[in-house]
Amino acid sequence: MANIPEDELNHGVKIADNAELIWGWDTPAGKKRAERRADYFINSGGIKKGKKILEIGCGTGLFTQKIARSGALINAIDISPRLIAKAKQNSMAENINFSVMNAEKTSFENETFDAVVGSSVLHHLNLKPILHEIKRILKKDGIMIFTEPNMLNPQIFIQKNVPFIKKLMGDTPEETAFFKWKLSRELRESEFTDIRILPFDFLHPWTPGFLINGVDAAGKLFEKIPIIKEIAGSLLIKAKNENTP
Repeated sequence: MANIPEDELNHGVKIADNAELIWGWDTPAGKKRAERRADYFINSGGIKKGKKILEIGCGTGLFTQKIARSGALINAIDISPRLIAKAKQNSMAENINFSVMNAEKTSFENETFDAVVGSSVLHHLNLKPILHEIKRILKKDGIMIFTEPNMLNPQIFIQKNVPFIKKLMGDTPEETAFFKWKLSRELRESEFTDIRILPFDFLHPWTPGFLINGVDAAGKLFEKIPIIKEIAGSLLIKAKNENTP
């Protein structure tokens, strides 16, 4: 997977002009999903004024802007110069600093951040190196919190494993999704603690407007039902860095 940075650079150029639509955040249902995720980041990550936050894979800055409402100091990075340019155009908030940077090898000093967050980014990266880097730059007792695609979801499974569908959906060749038990093991092996991985989100971004509230309510009910909740579209991932490297 050594070619991921080059693939992601090319991908960033290709999608920059309509990235949020491609990612499903620009539809009415997508906007509702994005607000819920941003609330997860802020509340579960203890993000508030005075905290230092790193967002990796910030893309066009959609979640950066939402998290910035907390008043925290945010460094937001992405490997794509085109996407960072878009992000800077989209937000002029004083508590945000956008940078072009490879998340697997950042320029930040050890123990810099209170929290590291990201939406749908870990599945683009080499997992062991990125977890090592997150651990390095997190403060003691710092939190990592991400949302990622769930491989047990039938649509996600097909999209990530059938090559022509993967290409049709605009995915890069290497990107994948996660089984929560495998990801939990990787986090333990990287010496994170208090690991919580919760399946959530049955609201599809292309849900018609008149169905959004009903589907969303049903989805939140499904999230509470054993077995059924396991096929939700996304995983909410949270872990603590109790021991610095």
